[in-house]
Amino acid sequence: MADYDLGDVSVVMGAYNEADAIGHVLDAVTAATDGRAEVVVVDSSSDGTAAIARERGARVVEQEPKGYGAALSTALAASTRPVVVTTDCDDTYPLERIPDFLARVNEGYDVVSGDRLYRGADAMPAFNRLGNAAFALGASALAGQRLHDVTTGMRAYRRDVLTEITWTENTGLSAELLLRPAMRDYAVREEPIDYGERRGETTLDPLTGGREIAGSILRVCAEERARALRRRLPF
Repeated sequence: MADYDLGDVSVVMGAYNEADAIGHVLDAVTAATDGRAEVVVVDSSSDGTAAIARERGARVVEQEPKGYGAALSTALAASTRPVVVTTDCDDTYPLERIPDFLARVNEGYDVVSGDRLYRGADAMPAFNRLGNAAFALGASALAGQRLHDVTTGMRAYRRDVLTEITWTENTGLSAELLLRPAMRDYAVREEPIDYGERRGETTLDPLTGGREIAGSILRVCAEERARALRRRLPF
């Protein structure tokens, strides 16, 4: 088993006009990690989010708005430590659980994924909650294994997972980041978490975003099944 500590953790996130929440999020990261984690924020904002993040000691990478996955992919690539924790900038995730996620990585898990739906996610809008449950059921059927929350933004990864897999999705990157490791038999654990009310206004249209996520789930599962089939062929 690994023996990582909080100084081995990078916490990464993409941000788009999250000035109302980013300070609270980064303060929570600092409290949870005793200020020892590397923090990377990829920012595409026009509202001062980047300045607040820098004031809190985060490393800020600025890029043009290209979508959720583009920002998070840049953040993942910019991180340097052996355990990478992803989160969102809207203050909905229980970042005090970072040490618990790290402990699961030290137990031998490659991916520790926060399951918001296990405890009901009452703070989540009902339409989003229903959609996320449907994504999980559809992804489970396509992947051939039960997955409970494929669109959560809070996860911990062993760095090898992130560097060994090629990531292709944008809006659906959250689903891809669970599906590809799970379908390649990495050790994945879904960890129940609480989910809170977001600070500030959402910038994602649920219908457009939902269609894109559904397309990502279909595409990623098809690609992973084809990859597994090719590996079984004798030529």
